[in-house]
Amino acid sequence: MSALATVEIKAFVPARDFALAIRFYQDLGFTKASEGHGVAYFYCGDCSFLLQPFEQPGFAENFVMHLLVPDVQAWWQHVAQADIAGRYQVPVGAVKDQPWGMREFVLHDPSGVMWRIAQNLGPPVAHAANAAS
Repeated sequence: MSALATVEIKAFVPARDFALAIRFYQDLGFTKASEGHGVAYFYCGDCSFLLQPFEQPGFAENFVMHLLVPDVQAWWQHVAQADIAGRYQVPVGAVKDQPWGMREFVLHDPSGVMWRIAQNLGPPVAHAANAAS
């Protein structure tokens, strides 16, 4: 094993209203695995992130998360059926094909964090580590 091997990477997502953000992410489809010491750990499948109560002017509004999924339409349907936009007063965009080869929609969390939820339109791009083997 290489000395530079990795296990995982997670972002610390900021939340102005921690309790509201926890409800939002659970309604969005993530599972809260743990909460303590000012951090909540969320996952969905093999993807995860850490939510933290943090407010710095302009930070959340300039924070972007990208979630790659196999079926973006199913995610959009879930967001619509759960009335995420209405219940949390957040913008949710339409599903669109992008010139970079992805179909995606954009939504914002209650703190202003942008989420780009997307699927590949072409063959999946291999991770550099997988491509080298």
